[in-house]
Amino acid sequence: MAIKVLHHGLATTVQDLGRPGYFHLGIPVGGAMDRFALRAANLLVGNDEGAAGLEAVFIGPKLEFTEDALVAVTGADMPAKVDGVVQPGWSAFKVKAGQVLTFDFLKSGARIVIAVSGGIDVPEALGSRSTYPIGALGGYKGRPLAAGDELPVGKGSLAGEGRTVPEALRRKPGMPAELRVVPGLYWHRVTEQSQENFFADEWKVANEADRMGYRFKGGRKLDFVAREQPFGAGSDPSNIVDSCYPYGSIQVPGGTEPIILHRDAVSGGGYFMVGTVISADMDLIGQLQPHTPTRFVRVTMEEALAARKDRKAALSALRDALA
Repeated sequence: MAIKVLHHGLATTVQDLGRPGYFHLGIPVGGAMDRFALRAANLLVGNDEGAAGLEAVFIGPKLEFTEDALVAVTGADMPAKVDGVVQPGWSAFKVKAGQVLTFDFLKSGARIVIAVSGGIDVPEALGSRSTYPIGALGGYKGRPLAAGDELPVGKGSLAGEGRTVPEALRRKPGMPAELRVVPGLYWHRVTEQSQENFFADEWKVANEADRMGYRFKGGRKLDFVAREQPFGAGSDPSNIVDSCYPYGSIQVPGGTEPIILHRDAVSGGGYFMVGTVISADMDLIGQLQPHTPTRFVRVTMEEALAARKDRKAALSALRDALA
């Protein structure tokens, strides 16, 4: 079975749960920006929850199927259509051989995940089928899809049509979105007033928001505690001697615009980090559109671990609901 790409949409890539274990070599974890949506879509069509699917941002692709398949679309509200007939979101539906899957205009969120029974069967690279475009690694020829591509699909079951994810389990960003943050190793580098301002201010997602990172604007500039810059650091007070960047860390070049490093971000550099977004909230970032109002919420490590436990419980509830 294959899927013919008639139109690529916008930045449509093959993604799974990523390739952990290579960050020390400068190769990011990668994978779906909204991991919960990927897991849900795969479970809906009977795949292993880490199987490769397609991720599209803002504009969906146009896909023709050469054989019957079970499909699910989760994540953003971008209604799927089969030969022009709208299909339910967060649900499993059939696409017959020769039919074409298209998408309506984006209504909310930013990214959809498309799962197909059997999974997208491109070759693995370093244990993952995820596309890392900057490194031309994985996915379909290491790049976003283009018209004329033909995606191989594994063998899967057609059972489960109509299966759906309960509305209560479809977590979405609030308005304003709230992202929980644990202050980082360099928190002491900014003044107490700036620490308060960072969490008190309302920020907005900038236009520079992609798989590498999300930039935010609109809050007050951070003021730094005066010091003599150490040997090896740059002249700007936001510069440090190069350090590793944790996944989800927030760097603030010049103290002006926070950048949350996401799935395809670099592994280190010379900007200080004000903190790190907790793992339980990273999926939400991938669903934020430019100009979305956002607040950072300070939490302790204990609260972050409790949130991770809650997230695991939500995953268990999802598996139970679709068992």
